[in-house]
Amino acid sequence: MSPPRKPSPPTPEGTPADAGHHTGAYNRMLERVRSFLARGGEAGGDEQPALQRGIEAAKETAVELGELTRDEAERIGYFLKRDLEDASRYLADSGHELADWLQIDVGLIESQILEWFAEAADRTALDWVRLRADLARNAEYHTGEIAGPGVLECTECGERIHFHATGHIPPCPRCKGTVFRRP
Repeated sequence: MSPPRKPSPPTPEGTPADAGHHTGAYNRMLERVRSFLARGGEAGGDEQPALQRGIEAAKETAVELGELTRDEAERIGYFLKRDLEDASRYLADSGHELADWLQIDVGLIESQILEWFAEAADRTALDWVRLRADLARNAEYHTGEIAGPGVLECTECGERIHFHATGHIPPCPRCKGTVFRRP
């Protein structure tokens, strides 16, 4: 298997049908990553963190099963990696709970998705310590991308958008800004 290429920030999805298809694919890939990590991250050595191996395996499975094209799997994998690394960085740096990172009532999030996200992020927190040097940049979220549950804050005006489920990031409702960060 060739080394994974680092995708550029993805472009917005095409149609509303794509949106539902892609958010469902994000959730299926999240479950596959959680399952991969629960099995111990399978053999792979130290050259690639377990999270990255899990995401690569989830992308390959989605393509092999015909759920996604290669390009779609790369985009969804990019979103998933960004969200899990951001949550893991928060957990490792702060010692707080996942609910604090989400900044929303966890009762509003579908319980299965929350469980998968929590398990993957917690297991990834250890990998995060090793990845910290590689990820000195703050994660940016852009309109049209997919994001997991939580809160995003507009970098232009500070308006907050609350996600109770996996979804596409809209423009800022206040200023129409297109770049967000987790607060």
